Amino acid sequence: MPQVLRHFFYKMSFADIYFKRFNSKKEIIAEKPAHDLFLTIVIPAFNENKLCESLQSLRNCDLPEKSAEVIVIINSSEDTAENIIEKNRKTYELAKLFAKENSNEKLKFYILNFENFPRKFSGVGLARKTGMDEALHRFNFLNKPEGLIAGFDADALAKKNYLTEIENYFRQNPHINACSVNFEHPTEGQDFPKKIYENIINYELHLRYFTEALRFANFPFAYHTIGPSFVVRADIYAKQGGMNRRKAGEDFYFLQKIIPLGNYGEINNTTVFPSPRISDRVPFGTGAAISKMIKNKNNDFGTYDFESFVILKNFFRQIPDLFQNFYYNNVPEIIREFLVTNEFEKDYAKIKSNSPNLQIFEKRFFNWFNAFRVIKFLNFAHEKYFSKKKVKEEASELLKNYHKNITIPEKEKELLFLYRNIQNKRYRK
Repeated sequence: MPQVLRHFFYKMSFADIYFKRFNSKKEIIAEKPAHDLFLTIVIPAFNENKLCESLQSLRNCDLPEKSAEVIVIINSSEDTAENIIEKNRKTYELAKLFAKENSNEKLKFYILNFENFPRKFSGVGLARKTGMDEALHRFNFLNKPEGLIAGFDADALAKKNYLTEIENYFRQNPHINACSVNFEHPTEGQDFPKKIYENIINYELHLRYFTEALRFANFPFAYHTIGPSFVVRADIYAKQGGMNRRKAGEDFYFLQKIIPLGNYGEINNTTVFPSPRISDRVPFGTGAAISKMIKNKNNDFGTYDFESFVILKNFFRQIPDLFQNFYYNNVPEIIREFLVTNEFEKDYAKIKSNSPNLQIFEKRFFNWFNAFRVIKFLNFAHEKYFSKKKVKEEASELLKNYHKNITIPEKEKELLFLYRNIQNKRYRK
């Protein structure tokens, strides 16, 4: 066929440029996706004990009107210990059997095992990326840019309405690019020692305090960024360059590319239940934090001083003034020192020259003072001006200033439940 005719008959699909740009692997799953596929859930798995329990929790969900599927990426690297590789293989066989017995027209399970991930990149980021790229292939085959890709974990559980609430939310909010899904770690039970439940209460309280404190400071990108509880449209995933290969924090870094685009939402009518288990595979995150607290024999997870968020709030209030002019003597010493260290004055000139109005200036300002810089500022402030505080104390202080009519409980567990209720009620759609 002549080239011109071949070009005429060939119709590009929405993610073709992504696969060409990143030289991604071809499709892995031979079976074609259901024509009405709306959601693909991606689960990375390494050295797991309870993968089939997680899969069962998804199988127990109410079935959606359209089709969904689950892709599991069991993985190990070139230098993974032989006993873990063997454990992965057993998990693979069990999960394959589960998939065979539990797949149906509305929900299918695909189990993949990779044993030779490159040593340099091996980790949860590459595993999640491999699965999400495969999900993109499947939506690209259907030419369905509105298809949804969800993050999940191999030790997480889902509430019974997880699938239907995702379907309903995006049906009712077709403009949404991506969203976070409500999460709740278990705070009691028989699966873990009492000490782990005590620690996870403080760690989740820290996560919720941090997000709520950013909202108090009027930071526009204040959302939870948890690996097993996010959903993104396939076309947005492709346009933003896909998942990264980071060995830890891949979820946070990925979502910080997505959230500033706008049209980011929250699903709070269902829940994902991440595991509070100890982990030494990654340097930070839930598992690493719990391990550190257990090792230090300290239930409390030190968090940022509330006063540092007050300083941020006051600085962000000055954005209209910054749009007119910027002078270092107009900002507190701690902010001034941080801005000088990060060469803000040079970048301010570029921001100002490309901002014909305040709205555009504010958008460009927060592209500079993004979530990465907020954390960088908080760490800088707590190295020179503040010290980390007990989570309960700072979470209570925030409520006194931000939710003044609420009675503050004395115990950490009740305080965590209060934070859950506050965040779920306010952002419930």
